[in-house]
Amino acid sequence: MEFSEILWLFLNPFEAVRGVRDFLELGGNVLVIIMLATLVLWALIYERYSFLRRDFEQLKQRRLAEWQARSEHKSWNARRIREMIISDAKLKTSANLSYIKVLVALAPFLGLLGTVTGMIEVFDVMAVTGSGNARAMAAGISKATLPTMAGMVVALSGLFFTSSLERKAEWSVEQLEDQLELAD
Repeated sequence: MEFSEILWLFLNPFEAVRGVRDFLELGGNVLVIIMLATLVLWALIYERYSFLRRDFEQLKQRRLAEWQARSEHKSWNARRIREMIISDAKLKTSANLSYIKVLVALAPFLGLLGTVTGMIEVFDVMAVTGSGNARAMAAGISKATLPTMAGMVVALSGLFFTSSLERKAEWSVEQLEDQLELAD
């Protein structure tokens, strides 16, 4: 695709929508399901990044202020409160990560489902026509390969962002843990 074509799609969003619609028609109903799962996946990823960037910093500042307001930091109670703060931070930073992991793991299976339904369509065409007519089978083969490719692309990109989110969440909690000093 040339730059002028990309610019045309950018300036004319109806062409882009038409292209997406054509792509979804080529891949069949399973590709629509993969697209919906992808939208949910990216919404959850965006939510986690925005939480870690903005909301967690506010939470961390509140918790640090509460900790600094304590008169002592060495007692058994103080240590349990510190553990509670760290545990709460771990829970909040890892929220929705399990849903993201499930969607990432589900994407290749949805692609496989698209492969199976596309191949069933190829076999139906072969049964109806009684031959291996390549033109008649082309639509089914397209419906078999596009969902597989889409499922793999979603899974691979989701894996990258899942591991990035896990590292960022772990690092954020470690930073909080380091700032919660035990000494008076």
